[in-house]
This record gives sequence, structure tokens and C-alpha cells, in this order.
Amino acid sequence: MKKYYIKNNDQPDSSSSSTSSSAIRIYVTYGECQRNQAEWLGGHAVDGCQAFMPSGEEGTPEALSCAACNCHRSFHKLEVHAEGEDSNDYLPPPQRS
Repeated sequence: MKKYYIKNNDQPDSSSSSTSSSAIRIYVTYGECQRNQAEWLGGHAVDGCQAFMPSGEEGTPEALSCAACNCHRSFHKLEVHAEGEDSNDYLPPPQRS
């Protein structure tokens, strides 16, 4: 599942009076499940689900549940990606630990 965000940067060009526009496409994916299945035993074990797959259509409550492991989307690792001319300037938010 990918969510796309378009960020436009309008900056004046120093060599001319016109403006140049560059677009950065930022998208979010959800990776492996990090839910601790053995927390109630005092241990640590994850189920091995490698990628979030929504159980339903986008915009429904079922879309927040993973079809593979039945966990909520928030248990899956958030991965932020950027594409475009200035994508190297984009810093993703800090990872939760």
C-alpha cells in the first residue's frame, strides 16, 4: 500500500527573472510487522509478516487491518520515500523505536 504526496517547490532562478518549479513525490509504505506476539509472556517474538496488505478498500475500517497477520497498520514499520529533483533534500521523520 502506497500513499502519495506531491510537494512543489517554487524558487526564483538566479539567472533569470522567471520561476522554476520542481516537484518531489513523497510516498509512504508499510513494511514488516513489529508487533510483539509474546509480550504477555515477558518475551519478544514477531510473526514474520514482511509487508502490510490491507484487508479492505481504501477509506474503509478494514483497510487499517493487515490481511496477512491481522494486525493494525500502526504495528508495521513506516517507510517514507521521496522521488524527484530535490529528493535528496527531503528528510523523513524520525523512526519510532
